[in-house]
Amino acid sequence: MDRAQLASFLRTRREALQPEDVGLPRGQRRRTGGLRREEVAALSGMSTDYYSRLEQQRGPHPSEQMLAALARGLRLSLTERDHLFQLAGHAVPHRTVRADHVNPGMMRILDRLQDTPAQVVNHLGETLAQTAPAIALLGDETRHTGLDRSLHHRWFTDPQTRRMHPAQDHATQSRLLVAHLHAAYTRDGRGSRAAAIVESLLAASDEFAQLWREHPVPGGYCPPKHFLHPEVGPLELHCQTLVDPDQSQTLLVFTAVPGSESDEKLRLLSVIGAQQV
Repeated sequence: MDRAQLASFLRTRREALQPEDVGLPRGQRRRTGGLRREEVAALSGMSTDYYSRLEQQRGPHPSEQMLAALARGLRLSLTERDHLFQLAGHAVPHRTVRADHVNPGMMRILDRLQDTPAQVVNHLGETLAQTAPAIALLGDETRHTGLDRSLHHRWFTDPQTRRMHPAQDHATQSRLLVAHLHAAYTRDGRGSRAAAIVESLLAASDEFAQLWREHPVPGGYCPPKHFLHPEVGPLELHCQTLVDPDQSQTLLVFTAVPGSESDEKLRLLSVIGAQQV
């Protein structure tokens, strides 16, 4: 671990970021041109003291999880993230096995959608980042660990996951998720994380096994999605997507027809999400 170079790298990247780049107001009393240490700490989900000690060359040896959080908070590119890991004395993460790093451009878009339910997911159905309204709508999907990080896996193994959708939509949702997982498995191959999810589901779910043998393919049209929210009741939402082809990540943005009952409920959820922050 090169403490001096790590501290310098963190400082230069922090000073290069502007508040507007991460969806923060600049304010009239800001003296520094970049972000403050406490702002980077908050964006990375760590204490200000922990981050400050890293910049002061007196912090602990950061774990891979903490480095990944710093890379997201500082909006680092993949190359910059790899450099951060090397400075901290860790091996560079395997890019094809774990798609945990959100593209900086994708994060900049997400930062500007803080009043909208939106989230970034990878090709395995793992949620990497969410806005507060998305958490209010869907729950904190980044909290899951292991294979359950994948919605594809939870859908067939955890009955709680299906309660967010009406029973009449379950069959369509199941087929869609299997189709997406087939595409991920075809791309990543044996020995991949996608393969581990498939093997687990083939052993755990007869429904999945039957659909897997049918080789479903994702369709080009995404119909409206129906949700059963525990606080605001049923919603009919449209899901717009923005795909980052280089990292197989997708930005999902949930919207409702203006003036509809679902639109009013989304506005209420945005308030609920803001109160949870």
